Amino acid sequence: MNTTLRALIIDDEDLARRLTKEYLRSHSDIQVVAECENGIEAVDAITEHQPDLIFLDIQMPKLNGFEVLEATGRKDGVIFTTAYDQYALKAFDQHAIDYLLKPYSQQRFDEALSKARKLLGQTNPAVQALLAQTNALPERLTVRDRGQTHVIPVAQIDYIEAQDDYVQIYFAGKSLLKTQSLSDLEKQLDPAVFVRIHRSTIIRLQALKCLERASKDSYQAVMHNGINLPISRSGYDRIKGML
Repeated sequence: MNTTLRALIIDDEDLARRLTKEYLRSHSDIQVVAECENGIEAVDAITEHQPDLIFLDIQMPKLNGFEVLEATGRKDGVIFTTAYDQYALKAFDQHAIDYLLKPYSQQRFDEALSKARKLLGQTNPAVQALLAQTNALPERLTVRDRGQTHVIPVAQIDYIEAQDDYVQIYFAGKSLLKTQSLSDLEKQLDPAVFVRIHRSTIIRLQALKCLERASKDSYQAVMHNGINLPISRSGYDRIKGML
């Protein structure tokens, strides 16, 4: 690839950022457009600069590397740089170009860049089998709204409703709209904690106060926040089996 690649360096350690820049000195086709030291800065920088290539640490303050990708919807041009090897499977499921385990050499770094030049602009196939092997469920959800990144602790969610191609997440007396289908979000949530009570509604069980008969043949979920939500027949069967 002969064109200049615009790169973003994301790492909470100053030494790690400086080392990446040092390794890039011999690559004249890479231009560093910004550096970030935490996940919130990273989301803003990705949104602003739309870089071709991202060097991304995983364990960082405020948002980790995977949460940054979720918040920005980024699916390509990512080279992970981390001291933790246990995230490799999940990283490649996120279409990572490469996974550099700290400390890595200039030669190993150059190999990752070689892969990047070959793969950028192509569609990297998803490795669904890897995702099935990763058991980590998110403890927080990230939502990008009006130029700001919001972090929602999963334990604070009351319920989630489908809104066309979006989901409305209700939590702690507030709500935010997230660009994601209800079915996709359901796959990310712990099935022992969240239950789909209707084709358009998922609730967190601990936010449920009780089930109440709405009519002769139907029930509703009475939530601790005072909201009543309709329950479908299949949803009733699911929730009864969990109570």
